[in-house]
Amino acid sequence: MTPLQRRLLVPLYVHPAVDPHPWRVLERAAGRLYGVVLNLADGPGRRPDAVFAGAAARLRAAGAPLLGYVDTAYGHRRTTPVLADIGRYRRWYGVDGVFLDRVPSAAAHLARYQRQVRAARTLGARTVVLNPGTHPDPGYAALGDLLITFAGRWEAHRHTPVPGWTAGYCPERFCHLVYAVPVGRGGQVADSARRRGAAVHCAVPGDGANPWQSAPDGLE
Repeated sequence: MTPLQRRLLVPLYVHPAVDPHPWRVLERAAGRLYGVVLNLADGPGRRPDAVFAGAAARLRAAGAPLLGYVDTAYGHRRTTPVLADIGRYRRWYGVDGVFLDRVPSAAAHLARYQRQVRAARTLGARTVVLNPGTHPDPGYAALGDLLITFAGRWEAHRHTPVPGWTAGYCPERFCHLVYAVPVGRGGQVADSARRRGAAVHCAVPGDGANPWQSAPDGLE
């Protein structure tokens, strides 16, 4: 598949030793994935994890692009530890890019994130995803490769308004991450995301503090 046919960005926040099943599902579906976001401990952890590295290597060998989860604390985390996390993911787990989480929406932080994205590229990140989880200042759309403009529950997703400025960008630049999705409704999420200008999405049934512990609806 071409990159534009890879419509699923999957946050996978469960250790393969705890539950290997979703990892195996994603291996089989690797050709459909925009990427898999790896998150060991709200980041890469303090030291390499051999089991985690082995599962990541199998995903990569199957053809799934891998992104390392990095918390940016809404602009309050210093750039040095952010870049250190990116470097650890690259060295330990061979990721292709980075998923910058907890990105703010205000224009006041744009310069900081522009520097972080530029530095991530220097460290070898071919893909940079930013996750404010809502529609931020339009300036953020120009920083990375993909912008998460919705991250939340199924009920909220169906009623989320879309600002007019998004029409100036290709839908492939936007992604919606939706959880608490009723079983069998993954296709509806994909359709709803496209109508709201987002070509990339993820729909999972999980809920609670960490809903990202299963493969997307429809991949099983």
